[in-house]
Amino acid sequence: MVETLSPSEAAVHALPLPLPRGPLSAALTELLSDAPGRPVPEIPADLDPYGDDFQLTLHTCYELHYQGFGGVDPDWEWDPGLLRLRAQLERRFHAALRAEVPGGDDVAAELDRLLTVPASGGIPGLLRDEGAWWQLREYFVHRSIYHHKEADPVAWVIPRLRGRAKAALVAIEFDEFGGGHGDRIHARLYADLMRGAGLDGGYLHYLDVVPAPMLALVDMMSMFGLHRSLRGAIVGHFAAVEITSSPASQRMVEALHGFSAHPDCVRFYSEHVTADAVHEQVVRRDVLDDLLTGEPGLAESVVFGIQATDLLEDRWAAAVLDRWRAGESSLRTTAR
Repeated sequence: MVETLSPSEAAVHALPLPLPRGPLSAALTELLSDAPGRPVPEIPADLDPYGDDFQLTLHTCYELHYQGFGGVDPDWEWDPGLLRLRAQLERRFHAALRAEVPGGDDVAAELDRLLTVPASGGIPGLLRDEGAWWQLREYFVHRSIYHHKEADPVAWVIPRLRGRAKAALVAIEFDEFGGGHGDRIHARLYADLMRGAGLDGGYLHYLDVVPAPMLALVDMMSMFGLHRSLRGAIVGHFAAVEITSSPASQRMVEALHGFSAHPDCVRFYSEHVTADAVHEQVVRRDVLDDLLTGEPGLAESVVFGIQATDLLEDRWAAAVLDRWRAGESSLRTTAR
């Protein structure tokens, strides 16, 4: 039987500060080890907004709004200097995303495009058709950075919605958060999946080995969720996830059955096959239609959220596949 942590046991395992990946993340780690109020580091002008140093620094800033870090003063969350640093990072990241997506305001066309399943089936299709068990485990490690948060960034948009859009989004979130049952929260189901695959299910346990492309996807979610001006973008991201999740999850179920994987591994994706097929209809009919009826000017932001999600998912998949095709691990090698 796979051992699991009770909620009270899990709570005492504070997340350590991540290992730095460059000068900026090293300076931030040192800063957070002291009391709030100290001067924050400068961002190098040539720092790659998609690179490891940049994305880890931004991810660390955002994590202060989630679970925080062991030994870090909670007051860093609202330190004015650190918020200015985060804002500068966000402006660069946002500009980089804007520069790489086509834009537009045709939400219906974007949603229809999402329903076109790629012939290859993406990484889930590869794992089903020709994947190895070690690749499946690496896939789980990458996605753990996402699934340990899954619905949390979207929850920030709830007070920024009204009427039917708010009610419908809350209904979807209710499912994501287990329908009132702690053992069915999707993040908890993913932790069970990790342990079922012989991996550590602890919150962000594998942060140090997951490269920048996955951090960028999760950082995008946090950026969209935390800014009222980007409420359309976080709803667009949410729509993209819910519409594409069910077929991808079905391919993962098939892949896992092929490896006779632990039932907890299958359970997570089986849950998404069923739930997200329903969520797709709710997010299109009740969330987006109502939101855009009341605020038609948000159409461009919704499209941006969809396109940015696609962009970062594709960048992540390409990075993983490049390493796998070379016969190499797609994870970072590091030691604490």
